[in-house]
Amino acid sequence: MILASQLVFFTCIWITLMPNASAVAEIKTPHPRCSSSMEQTRKQETKMRKEDSTKVWPLKYKQILHIEDHDFAMRPGFGGSPVPVGIDVQVESIDSISEVDMDFTMTFYLRHYWKDERLAFPSKTNKSMTFDHRLIKKIWVPDIFFVHSKKSFIHDTTVENIMLRVHPDGSVLFSVRITVSAMCFMDFSRFPLDTQNCSLELESYAYNEEDLMLYWKHGNKSLNTDEHISLSQFFIEEFSASSGFAFYSSTGWYNRLFINFVLRRHIFFFVLQTYFPAMLMVMLSWVSFWIDRRAVPARVSLGITTVLTMSTILSGVSASMPQVSYIKAVDVYLWVSSLFVFLSVIEYAAVNYLTTVEERKRFKKTGKISRMYSIEATQAMAFDGCYHDCKTDMDQTSFSLHSEEDALQGRCIGSLSADSPRIQRRKSLGGQVGRIILENNHVIDTYSRILFPTVYIMFNLFYWSIYV
Repeated sequence: MILASQLVFFTCIWITLMPNASAVAEIKTPHPRCSSSMEQTRKQETKMRKEDSTKVWPLKYKQILHIEDHDFAMRPGFGGSPVPVGIDVQVESIDSISEVDMDFTMTFYLRHYWKDERLAFPSKTNKSMTFDHRLIKKIWVPDIFFVHSKKSFIHDTTVENIMLRVHPDGSVLFSVRITVSAMCFMDFSRFPLDTQNCSLELESYAYNEEDLMLYWKHGNKSLNTDEHISLSQFFIEEFSASSGFAFYSSTGWYNRLFINFVLRRHIFFFVLQTYFPAMLMVMLSWVSFWIDRRAVPARVSLGITTVLTMSTILSGVSASMPQVSYIKAVDVYLWVSSLFVFLSVIEYAAVNYLTTVEERKRFKKTGKISRMYSIEATQAMAFDGCYHDCKTDMDQTSFSLHSEEDALQGRCIGSLSADSPRIQRRKSLGGQVGRIILENNHVIDTYSRILFPTVYIMFNLFYWSIYV
């Protein structure tokens, strides 16, 4: 019984394990078609790896340049003499210059030259290797920044515009395309006849003169510009490179490089928009000197129009300029022009006031009758050459029977003989009143027609001779 039960038990186990063993055997035994396809796939992958060398290139450049063997957090030759870094610049464009913000925007290629023996590699052909921006983060590069810059960025279309070229002896060329907006300390005392001197300053941020020495690679020829650079309001007179030192109390002395350029403003735009309209308004104000002094609406409206126009020109120029506390050249011209326009209005106010005063004096001294007959007496005097008094003219009506010639002679003789002291007093008074009116009204306008243009022309000659 015991043997029979053991036999039955082993028989059940064998029946259970046999299907699994056969399945495993089938899995381990490859199908001939499957094994051939797998071998072909392995061959194709090996062939692709051989043809596509870019997949193994990162390993190659790390091995050639010994990237993993050195600590590039430290500068070349750490602990010894400062590493010399040469700089040259290719200016691509000056994008904008703002007087209100006192800054400029420039796009240029910044190139660095230095030698790092840690990057030296053996080469039979002595050819350099060129890399893109991906290698920059793995090696040491100079930490140049722009002093007084407001914002700057490296162009990244379609990829970051960075180039690194390494020679077999370890010499490195690092080039980057940058746009910088920096401050320009402008002087507007001669605006718009001014010339501005702006500069872009380059300096190392972390390394002072004991660690890094900045210099222009090719001296004065290190700064190159595009021949087609042009600005709407400025003419670029000069580009120059210079160097100096900057001292910081906490960190020491640093090498600093300067990109200097001189800008001279084009005057033609401001002549058309500011100076010429101001001249026209001043000359228009002179028209009132030829208008009759009794035409009050015409002369007053002309004066007010020219004053308001000059105020508009002044406000337009001030809106486009920074709020500086000193006087600019354009302010001198516009304020003097406004003064001439204002004086032309004051001139008519003086003429009108004197006319009113003289009419009141004449009314008080000669009376209403004298004023009523003054025009008729003046007309008669123009014909016969004698002064006519109203009372004498009325007394002469009794001599109507005489001939015309006798009547004229009688009136002249009668005017001289009858009541001579009182008549002569009236004659002298009337002559003085007429003479005062003529001298204080017509003469002021007449003198103004000559005096105003003469003084304004002299001012223009003096102004342009100083500022141009």
